[in-house]
Formats: sequence, structure tokens, C-alpha cells
Amino acid sequence: MDEAVQMPIDGTLDLHTFLPREVKPLLQDYLGECQRLGILDVRVVHGKGTGSLRRSVHAILGRLPLVARFQQAGAGGGGWGATLVRLHPVDSGAVKDSSHGQSE
Repeated sequence: MDEAVQMPIDGTLDLHTFLPREVKPLLQDYLGECQRLGILDVRVVHGKGTGSLRRSVHAILGRLPLVARFQQAGAGGGGWGATLVRLHPVDSGAVKDSSHGQSE
């Protein structure tokens, strides 16, 4: 049975403990909540591994209207094991869609 997971909204999302099928809704919900709270710079930790999760995260980020831009973290921020995300402020007029059925 799936249960809601309570997690701090502090600008860092570590995906290591989540299943691949959970990443898309988790990323959308977490970034939406960060945006709502005014946390516009977010670090998503996906790990290095084979790069599959990183590619998935980047594909999702590229389709989210609340994302202004994203890039691989620098050496001090996790390198290619993390992605830095910049969100549009809520008042910027960016469309905020809380549904999970966006263009796939």
C-alpha cells in the first residue's frame, strides 16, 4: 500500500530512497511546494550510477513550466550526481500545474 511520505521542504531533494516510478510525481510535487514557499533554488540529488536517473530527471525538468532552468551541479555540489534547478517565482506569471498528466 502506498503511503504519503512526509519530508522537509528545504531545497534539497535526495532521490536515492525512491523507486523510479515515484520520481516524476515526487519531483513535480516537491518543486511545486518549493515554489509556493519561495525556495527558488533547488538541488536534486540523483546519484551518478549509470546516468539513467539523471537523464529521467532532466527530461522531467525540461517539461515542467515552473522550472526556469537547470544544470549539472559543480564539483562542490555533487558534480554529475546532482542537478541544480532554478524555479520561476510564483508571481512571474509562470503556469503552475499541480496535475501529473502534463505532456509526456
